Amino acid sequence: MINHNGEILDIDAVPFRADFRPTMYGDALFETIKYNGVKLINWEDHYFRAMASMRILRMEIPMEWSPEYLEEQVMETLRAAHLEANAARIRITLYRNGEGKYTPATTAEMGYFIMAEALPDADFELNKDGLSIDIYKDHEVPKSMLSNLKTTNSLLYSLAGIFARDNELDDVLLVNADKHVVEATASNVFMFANGKLITPPLETGALRGVMRKHILRNAKEWELEIEEKGFSPFDLQRADEVFLTNSITGIQWVANYRKKTYGNTMTKEIVDKLNASV
Repeated sequence: MINHNGEILDIDAVPFRADFRPTMYGDALFETIKYNGVKLINWEDHYFRAMASMRILRMEIPMEWSPEYLEEQVMETLRAAHLEANAARIRITLYRNGEGKYTPATTAEMGYFIMAEALPDADFELNKDGLSIDIYKDHEVPKSMLSNLKTTNSLLYSLAGIFARDNELDDVLLVNADKHVVEATASNVFMFANGKLITPPLETGALRGVMRKHILRNAKEWELEIEEKGFSPFDLQRADEVFLTNSITGIQWVANYRKKTYGNTMTKEIVDKLNASV
């Protein structure tokens, strides 16, 4: 089932035009949110990130799109899918539609889709087997404010994912023009080095991730020394631990980067603190 502008439909019944702007021009953004069977985790962070992204993209925010309205639309979608008592992955896509080519008509209207699918765990579970990763070098992440946004312009991440699959890797890290590590295909990246937790700053082109923000916000309470600082692939060779974060999986630890192997002692502690904080 899918919620299209407040109407619950079978996914095969969703009306699409051939000139649908999100399809033609990728004129949309989205949020992926975890529902733990009781509440939407970090809902306010997701909502305000989406609204800030809409402003940057010069999208008109409908007056009725309050946090309460969109949250209720999510719950309606969960109920329609019989998932209101289960853990679920939510995707909200906010799009601009209307006439025009690259430049939308001044009468362009906003719309949304909400989809839900079941997840196996309400809590964030650390992956049993660590990830095997490498660097993706074919294309670079632009050092731009647009790179901080979660838009449907995802070709770079699709190509990186194909590279990872073809090379039998679990994920890859993307770099920018400075050859600094930026992020993974669907996650922000953190590394432990010399007793400090380090993550690339937004200026590198990293996504403004909600789970990234949650960890930064709670670092002091969790007694973590943390720094937003650019680092190179070579720096990964000297790290003690590396992990990836996003709103659905929470935290996933990395076991191998090329010939380098990592542990997960500190990462396990952070996962426990994460679950206690949400």
